[in-house]
Amino acid sequence: MRRLRSLSEDECYARCYRGWEPTVTLVKLEPRRPRYPMPVSGEMLRQIFEERIDARVVDEELDAA
Repeated sequence: MRRLRSLSEDECYARCYRGWEPTVTLVKLEPRRPRYPMPVSGEMLRQIFEERIDARVVDEELDAA
């Protein structure tokens, strides 16, 4: 079945648990901040990894010769 709109968290809870209890409250949490600044980004880490792999291939070719 195709929905015309997405369900809210309230509606999902009501459908899963067959109703609503007054003791249940929904709380929106803000996203967690990073614990400490990262010295390297994911993209930089990927580039460094690729460079190391490429250097290893060249070293293996020189050893084979």
